[in-house]
Amino acid sequence: MKKFFEKLKHFKIVRAFIYGIVGVISYPGLVWVNRLKIEGTEHLEKLPRKNVLFVSNHQTYFADVITFLHIFCAVKWRKRNKLGVPYYLLNPFTSVYYVAAEETMNGSFVSRLFKLAGALTVKRTWRAEGTEVRRGLDPSDTRKINRALSDSWVITFPQGTTKPFAPGRKGTAYIIKNNHPIVVPVVINGFWRAFTKKGLVFKKRGSLLTVKFKEPLVIDYEQTSEQIMDQIMDAIEQSKKFMLKGTHHRMNKGGTVA
Repeated sequence: MKKFFEKLKHFKIVRAFIYGIVGVISYPGLVWVNRLKIEGTEHLEKLPRKNVLFVSNHQTYFADVITFLHIFCAVKWRKRNKLGVPYYLLNPFTSVYYVAAEETMNGSFVSRLFKLAGALTVKRTWRAEGTEVRRGLDPSDTRKINRALSDSWVITFPQGTTKPFAPGRKGTAYIIKNNHPIVVPVVINGFWRAFTKKGLVFKKRGSLLTVKFKEPLVIDYEQTSEQIMDQIMDAIEQSKKFMLKGTHHRMNKGGTVA
């Protein structure tokens, strides 16, 4: 039965059905309960339909991904930097997968259902069931992502955690070196304020949610994995220099440093 459900997510009609349900439920929370500001979707309009990797910072388990799916569907319907009326859910963009931790996606009925929206579940290399562990990169996880890139877009969160300014995981760099994808950086903010950690329950209504797509990176694939990760962390504004900039800004305003 588990293998059967695992195969279902590869059928676009199944993903389209899930997008419709999740989209209708989530749309009011993104647009009416909170405010959504989108920038840079012009960088998505001429992308090929495969071998595109979106790298983003991460603030909730599900709200981030759900918002990306809304935006991709809207762009398919020629909307730029806005969602508008969600009639795009009638014929959504389904050539996209997202990378998620296996233990997160097996945690509840809702998360198991959302796996059908195109989750590429991977084993966490630094944490399992709340315990710190150290594992090498699982080759089966890498193959899974490689196959998805061969005919689709893939969303990944290099930090693998919702904690801001956490270091990036080298697995993202390995995938880039192996597949030479077009890499699109995304910077999000406000989701941590609007939603609880899972991203399914409101925490503060009226929050500003921002999603900024940047131009695709120019990457020298011959660089080391460390150099590629440094470039990515800079692009998604999660590197040490951005952490120091944020700290300096808060201190100048008299705020406390988190």
